[in-house]
Amino acid sequence: MTDELSRADNDSPWKEILEAYFPQAMQFFFPQTAALINWQRPHEFLDKEFQQIAREAKLGRRYADKLVKVWLLQGQELWLLIHVEIQAKAEDTFAQRMFSYNLRIFDRFAQAAISLAILCDSDSTWRPNQYSYSYPDSRLHFEFGIVKLLDYQNRWTELEASNNPFATVVMAHLKTKQTSKKLGERKNWKFSLIRRLYELGLLETDIRNLYRFIDWVMILPKGLEAEFWQELKQFEQERTMSYITTGERIGYERGKEEGKQEGEQTLVLRLLQRRVGELPQEVRGQIQTLSVEQLEALGEALLDFTAIEDLLNWLGEHPLA
Repeated sequence: MTDELSRADNDSPWKEILEAYFPQAMQFFFPQTAALINWQRPHEFLDKEFQQIAREAKLGRRYADKLVKVWLLQGQELWLLIHVEIQAKAEDTFAQRMFSYNLRIFDRFAQAAISLAILCDSDSTWRPNQYSYSYPDSRLHFEFGIVKLLDYQNRWTELEASNNPFATVVMAHLKTKQTSKKLGERKNWKFSLIRRLYELGLLETDIRNLYRFIDWVMILPKGLEAEFWQELKQFEQERTMSYITTGERIGYERGKEEGKQEGEQTLVLRLLQRRVGELPQEVRGQIQTLSVEQLEALGEALLDFTAIEDLLNWLGEHPLA
């Protein structure tokens, strides 16, 4: 479980999928920019450089950021700042933050970067794409590209017809949002989306990568998860395909079978990390004092959490064991 927890604490499914399929992400979400890039030359993720310009992170918010060096068709170096706002709500300072990151890149590294944002929220009216100010003798206007995943709801047929990995990513995201109160329906969609991976005739590596994303975002309560896993196992056996397993899945099954409080705590902490972001040590300590029954109740409740405030409210309503 150690490697699994380390990965869960320091990464997100969006970061993993962006790293695995970055050219496809650009071609899917930002085709005009992608058309400028020479994809025959390798791109480079500038994680250390990004850490130098991202000095703050608000507790409870969830981002996935990538700073990437690519090469233009004409041969020049270009930096791309890709920001995924995973569970966003309307935020007045979002555009300012995008400008600030862009300015810091130029200030620290003397590189002009293209800033792009993928918005995963459910507010159709929130579409920040510029930051500006204007005075008689000084003015600034900064624009950045955005994609709103919510807009793909009306392009479902197009998503189904696409073999770009990010069509599957968007489908999983949308169906997760749409089934927050309909978990039985979520189970059916999760199975359908994973079955689609096989029907597309993808390579085993692609199936595993996309399965991992779907499994990570389309969280199910224990009972439905067990039903889903049996259905998927039967489906794979009928198609005489190899049985998909991951360290995360193995850890889940072990925790469920052993029924130990420690295993339950580990699972709940991992799922909370995925739902609301980094947990303060004090909050982790509170969760570690919960009884098995309380942990199971929290495991059900967290499916509807969108921010750390939801967790704090739940803990306030449930006295510690």
